[in-house]
Amino acid sequence: MENKINDILTAIVRTCLKIIRLTPNEKNVKVWVQFIKFGIVGVSNTVISYVLNILILLALKSANVSWDYIAGNIVSFVLSVLWSFYWNNRFVFTVENGKKRNLGKALLKTYMAYGFTGIILNNILSFIWIDKVGISKFIAPLINLIVSVPLNFIINKLWAFKSEDVN
Repeated sequence: MENKINDILTAIVRTCLKIIRLTPNEKNVKVWVQFIKFGIVGVSNTVISYVLNILILLALKSANVSWDYIAGNIVSFVLSVLWSFYWNNRFVFTVENGKKRNLGKALLKTYMAYGFTGIILNNILSFIWIDKVGISKFIAPLINLIVSVPLNFIINKLWAFKSEDVN
């Protein structure tokens, strides 16, 4: 199934590159396919995060606590990043033959990457868009995605999921 998905995405990427009159080489096609798969994982991660957050809010509703949204944010962040790590490791940034990956180290780096882009960077950008530029609070997160998704892809590809040669 995974090979079929790769074949389909590769064909789509090659076609799109030809349409915009770029000669597709193997390295560029592979990176674009990875980016698309990263986006697919990201969409699933967003859904998982939202559902978990809502479930926590509903679970704590009867407790009538003021910190329910904080618990929802924490639980959804921790579990959705774990979800994202699993699928990025298995589906997007696979280990090539002759290489290895320290999963514990990669997991820690993944939490750091998502913590930076998802919490620190998004809040800084939101402050700029909302308080300085005057963009709607409902539009600012969408603009943030233009910066955070490609940056997160690069951080994950080159740092968090970087494989090492087997000695």
